Amino acid sequence: MKIRFLYFKGCPNAEPALKLLKETIKEKGLNEEVEVIDVESEEEAREYHFLGSPTIQINGLDIEKPRLKDSPLFGCRVYVDKGRTSGVPPKAMILEALKEAKKSPG
Repeated sequence: MKIRFLYFKGCPNAEPALKLLKETIKEKGLNEEVEVIDVESEEEAREYHFLGSPTIQINGLDIEKPRLKDSPLFGCRVYVDKGRTSGVPPKAMILEALKEAKKSPG
């Protein structure tokens, strides 16, 4: 399983989102490394299919499934879950993405 955490410097949601990601991985008993990438330009945003800071990708796919076809964005990110918005992804979204990735090769 390949886990990427993408952000840009100065993002106020990066640290809490990365902490939540690592805690969730540990809680699930996984021993996966998280590749942390500082996205520094619009060009890199396109290269990594960055959907705003912070972004979590597992096996190359964004954890927010409804946004998989969105265009890359070099800016702040807002996650939508059950009508609520937050700059940090909900834990349930991370758990679901980890569960799906465990089932499929990658």
